Amino acid sequence: MPRWSNLPAEMPRRILIAKPGLDGHDRGAKVIARALRDAGNEVIYSGLHQTPEQIVETAIQEDVDGIGLSVLSGAHMTLFPRVVQLLRDQGIDDIVVFGGGIIPDDDVEPLKEAGLAAIFTPGTPLSEITDWVERNIQEH
Repeated sequence: MPRWSNLPAEMPRRILIAKPGLDGHDRGAKVIARALRDAGNEVIYSGLHQTPEQIVETAIQEDVDGIGLSVLSGAHMTLFPRVVQLLRDQGIDDIVVFGGGIIPDDDVEPLKEAGLAAIFTPGTPLSEITDWVERNIQEH
């Protein structure tokens, strides 16, 4: 029997959690990152103050299946669609982008129209987010 026969058929989902822009608050992003990790995903946290270009470059380098963006600064209408557009510009259409943070209800639909797969706001149960990731982002 080959020694690799005990490896799982699929690798865990790889999710990048990123903080675009000048927002310096990352407690929520870290909570989401930990919940996703505890749910069996491989999570990469990019750290604070990332440009959309840096986020996309990290996503490519890390070969992620999904990107979770977190913004509390109010710049979500600029930063979130920019990440999606940069992925499209590179011909990447298999990375699912979702977002969260302080996002007004009126902005949720325009963000989805811009290519975000889901938006999660404060108070969303962690199990709802981890279940959504499991249903909507394919494993590696």
